[in-house]
Amino acid sequence: MTSLLLRVKTTMSIFAHRKTIDLLEGGYASIHRGRSHDFDDLRAYVPGDEVKDIDWKATARHGEPLVKRYIASRRHTLVLVVDVGRNMAATAESGESKRDIAVLASGALASIATAHGDVVSMLIGDEHDVRSFPPGQKDEHLERLLRAIDARISLEAPRSDLRALLENVARRVTGRSMLLVVTDDVPLTPELDHVLRRLRAKHEILWLTIGDADLMRADERGHDVYDVQEVAALPAYVRNNSRLRGLFAETALQTVATTEHELRLLGITSHRIPSRAEVVPGLFALLEKHRRAER
Repeated sequence: MTSLLLRVKTTMSIFAHRKTIDLLEGGYASIHRGRSHDFDDLRAYVPGDEVKDIDWKATARHGEPLVKRYIASRRHTLVLVVDVGRNMAATAESGESKRDIAVLASGALASIATAHGDVVSMLIGDEHDVRSFPPGQKDEHLERLLRAIDARISLEAPRSDLRALLENVARRVTGRSMLLVVTDDVPLTPELDHVLRRLRAKHEILWLTIGDADLMRADERGHDVYDVQEVAALPAYVRNNSRLRGLFAETALQTVATTEHELRLLGITSHRIPSRAEVVPGLFALLEKHRRAER
């Protein structure tokens, strides 16, 4: 069987000709802040900062206290948090498999993390079971993680339960980490909001949404389509109704906008990816938004 990690690295190298991976790596490298000899930038002083970090020359020039920030030299942990319920076996916005996009996105960021000396662990789950994988750095470890995602996502899998998965993360991940949550278009319920607040108090969170297919598109209206989460059909005659198509499209757009807004209020950086072609550029955009949010 072809290595999933090899597929990921091959895709990354292809996109390097269009959007250089050096930019993506640079965005990743500057995510974690800490004390080392690698100066990063200056920012305004806030109560609680170390006095010894104040740059007195820059402070004199700007007329306000400025402190130095450094790129952390210690090793970090990236935790992949992947929804592997059966809704992730459905079709993405591009018409491709959400599973393939999830594997590519998880593998790409994991590969970048290990290239910078960080370790990668993972939790995957559905409504029946959550499985955790310990931290590791080697290619064999990353291959095992990607194969676990690929094997668990199927139409025969139990339904998704993102809240239960995140609650497991809150219990099991004790050290401060960076979490990459990979799921599809989901509304943020009060229960999800509560567990995300708990996680955000300890961890940095990146949220990657794999966009749902448009069930009302013209090329799908000749036959019934199915909601894999509830195993229910959406008849073709319903999707042929122009008023219902308009309401569906409006509701879908509102859900996406509301979720992104609520995540931003929680201090969680998010990005929505519609296709495999947008994975690497999308990860770059996600990391760049996160880097700017931290400044």
